[in-house]
Amino acid sequence: MTEPWVSVEQIAEHLGVTRDSIYRWIDRKHLPAHRVGWLWKFKATEIGMCR
Repeated sequence: MTEPWVSVEQIAEHLGVTRDSIYRWIDRKHLPAHRVGWLWKFKATEIGMCR
């Protein structure tokens, strides 16, 4: 089974913050993110959305 990838919007909603906060945390290296083309994507387990 492959691990789900989630978007900036989904992470922001899950964490209860704005998208701007997510982008700021990515920029400051406080959030593990992966660039996929023009988009930032996250592995759900790296963020703690699923176990």
